Amino acid sequence: MPPQLSARIPAEQRGPGLGRDAVRLLVSQGSERVSLHAFRELPGLLRAGDVLVVNTSATLAAAVDARLGGEDLVVHFSTRGDDTRWAVELRAPAGGGTTRPRAGGPAGAVLELPGGHRLTLEEPLAAGADRLWWARPSPAPDGVPALLRAYGRPIRSAYTERDQPISAYQTVFAVPAADGAGSAEMPSAGRPFTAELVARLVSRGVQFAPLVLHTGVASQEAHEPPYPERYEVSAATAGLVNAARASGGRVIAVGTTAVRALESAADARGRVRPAAGWTDLVVTPERGVRVVDGLLTGLHEPGASHLLMLEAVAGRAAVRLGYAEALARLCLWHEFGDVHLLLKDENRDHMHCDSNAR
Repeated sequence: MPPQLSARIPAEQRGPGLGRDAVRLLVSQGSERVSLHAFRELPGLLRAGDVLVVNTSATLAAAVDARLGGEDLVVHFSTRGDDTRWAVELRAPAGGGTTRPRAGGPAGAVLELPGGHRLTLEEPLAAGADRLWWARPSPAPDGVPALLRAYGRPIRSAYTERDQPISAYQTVFAVPAADGAGSAEMPSAGRPFTAELVARLVSRGVQFAPLVLHTGVASQEAHEPPYPERYEVSAATAGLVNAARASGGRVIAVGTTAVRALESAADARGRVRPAAGWTDLVVTPERGVRVVDGLLTGLHEPGASHLLMLEAVAGRAAVRLGYAEALARLCLWHEFGDVHLLLKDENRDHMHCDSNAR
């Protein structure tokens, strides 16, 4: 991926009169068809009866300055556990508001945070990995949301040009959770949507099905598979998705987080049931998808585990063709960049069904 194709600022800051939806939309349909559109053309590319599944998790101001002994650090709050602990990542300041990797630990270390808050590191989140650690906050175990509101800032990637307010990292679908939980990094596929575009989609007969998956911190350096994350699929959303599938509508996930949550709530036949808790599902071509007919997502770096999910939805050939076109047309990568709509090849599915019938 050429570094110059990283989107360094949000779309609405690239020129006067631009909005969040001023990005491009790459559409891959099967292994031989790919086209480029303005994102505002999305309503014309979908059909009445289609369902867009959206993640309503709000983005947290999850980066907080800290001290460990004489060392300056940045703590990235990743995931709230069920026992008042938080999974955190320690980062070293790299200048200009960005950070670089730092090993976690050691166990028992106490980090000093603003406002008299402290974090005690207890154990790695996963055996054999020391990037994310479980840490216990004090003095108030439930004080992290207040800490983040008072002293936190959005996690910023090194390729971005400058710090942005937390509002730049909230999608139009974001709903703050009563317990202060949220996503360490923005569910970015939903970012280009505006209230006006949502209204146009609804007027076309496209429905929206909300769910929640609180994303943890990503690691651009490691490209690790996703850790377990908290999610919830309501009875209303399960019913809406099942009804759409029964009537021939397409179920299109807005973001890889929506795929992970929805597929976690589906049985082997693709029927979605209400579900909540933690999911460790990793969607791969071998596992496949049972519910999702399409995926709207950003452009992912080579080696990212998300690419396996794209292949599970649309096939490897479609992903390769789409990314070749993205490079040729100088599409922009990452959370402030252009987006990619991958749809299953309906002709291939029909041929498969016909051959099975014979």
